Amino acid sequence: MSGIQKWTVNEPYLDIAGTLLEGPYHDVANNEFRFVDIWEHKLYRLDLAKGPESLKVIDTGAAIGVTANIANPSKTDVDHLIVGAKHGFARLNRTTGDLSYIREAWGEEDGPGKAELMRFNDGAVDSEGRFFAGAMNDPKVKSPGPEGIIFRLDPDLSLHRVHSPVTIPNGMGWNLANDTMYVTDSPTAKIFAFDYDAATGAISNKRVHFDLGEPLEPDGFAMDVEGCIWSCIYGGGKVIRISPEGKVIGQIDLPTRNPTCPVFVGEELFITSAKDDKDDERLPQSVRYGGRVFRISVGVRGKPKNEFRFQN
Repeated sequence: MSGIQKWTVNEPYLDIAGTLLEGPYHDVANNEFRFVDIWEHKLYRLDLAKGPESLKVIDTGAAIGVTANIANPSKTDVDHLIVGAKHGFARLNRTTGDLSYIREAWGEEDGPGKAELMRFNDGAVDSEGRFFAGAMNDPKVKSPGPEGIIFRLDPDLSLHRVHSPVTIPNGMGWNLANDTMYVTDSPTAKIFAFDYDAATGAISNKRVHFDLGEPLEPDGFAMDVEGCIWSCIYGGGKVIRISPEGKVIGQIDLPTRNPTCPVFVGEELFITSAKDDKDDERLPQSVRYGGRVFRISVGVRGKPKNEFRFQN
């Protein structure tokens, strides 16, 4: 680990004791930070100008894995996000929590019970406004196995199955040249690379970009403006910075075992986490803050997030 830049976080920014916090997002236009609790069916929103005391909690009534902004909202969509939810892609009212499906992922061809067996997890929007998101076995129903699928929702609302099988699809993003897509499959301890065609949204030529090489799980990630991946290591209490060549060049140590996903807010990383599998109160203080949100300045800005574009 010599030569690796290091940071340490000692306490949470938001001490809210969530269960499975995920999907952090910086809404630049509204100066808002948001995230979800997948397990507890909640959306959290925070006014960055006001800080933690402005935190709002909205019940969604369903598991939400990932959220995205809408680039060209109609009058009826102004207060809505597009999300990967329990059964597919949906509109979510960010104020009321009301959920309405745009495209459900499962049909008769998938067999009985498939919709209940699965839920959507992480995802990302590409440069052309397409929403990629992965579905996995819902842990409330069945332990995750290789039954997951990565879907793509296009601006014309057509739904495509672009890759399978995956087990727990997590962090997704694109390199600076926009010709490579990265996809995490957590239980494999690997982040994979695919050739990416921006004109069509097609991905191909799967290979390993990064192998953690230990029995821990890379979870969600954020891309920075230098083309590096900041990947949360679930079970490892850290976020690692991975160079475009696939080498670890930085590490953030956190007071929790289970960081889940980071997002850039300026030159800071805001990092969600999950409650520890063990009793948090019996853990050492150094790793007791599962289910909280952390922040740390890392001296580099994030690659801007894309927004979903409904076809006019």
